Amino acid sequence: MKRLNGKSALITGGAGGIGAAFAAGYVREGATVAVADIDMARAEATAKGIGPAAYALHLDVTNQTSIDAAIAAVEARAGGLDILVNNAAVFDMGPIVDLPRASYDRQFAINVSGTLFTLQAAAKSMIRNQRKGKIINMASQAGRRGEALVIVYTASKAAVISMTQSAGLELIKHGINVNGIAPGVVETEMWDVVDGLFAKYENLPIGEKKRRVGLAVPYGRMGVPEDLVGMAIFLASQESNYIVAQTYNVDGGNWMS
Repeated sequence: MKRLNGKSALITGGAGGIGAAFAAGYVREGATVAVADIDMARAEATAKGIGPAAYALHLDVTNQTSIDAAIAAVEARAGGLDILVNNAAVFDMGPIVDLPRASYDRQFAINVSGTLFTLQAAAKSMIRNQRKGKIINMASQAGRRGEALVIVYTASKAAVISMTQSAGLELIKHGINVNGIAPGVVETEMWDVVDGLFAKYENLPIGEKKRRVGLAVPYGRMGVPEDLVGMAIFLASQESNYIVAQTYNVDGGNWMS
């Protein structure tokens, strides 16, 4: 039997990269998956490429009305929500002395507030529908340590790890497991943005930062989204029932904790 047979999942930021890989993996394991993204056209294309068990939803995690509507749509389509993956995130960087407040506000609005209030809405749905669900928050190795030029993003991902711990301890009494995944450096469109910003602030050629970080990974290369799918399936399955409030590093050995 497939590990997620009959389960209903919602993945934020699901239209591409890690989110899309998770959506495809969940469908292979028998789940129905809402590919939720602010880019509806891309979400529809991703869902269509995965197959009939995936469907697109518009979701802006900075807007409570949008969050509530997405949860309601999943309930209407699938009868309830069993799995939430909080994957939507943005990245920015720059010297502290030049940091615009707008960059801080946007990163925390999506990476922190978006994660928290989507988690809240999902938990309410799971409790209301008496579903012992799984919530998976996407953190980062950046949340494990400080990094020059990246003060806001690292702080936002540290907050995700902390929220995972607190939510996990609180919601397990309802049979809801909250855990997290902390990827390392993963070959996605976001890392193209990261590489470009490091090129700007460290005076590097485009592609050089990506090359260097890939070589520094003990495994020998940058990750790809599919490297994370196994952990995402495990944390969504019954196999993880006794795991509470943990954030797992899936990073090729970059960070040990």
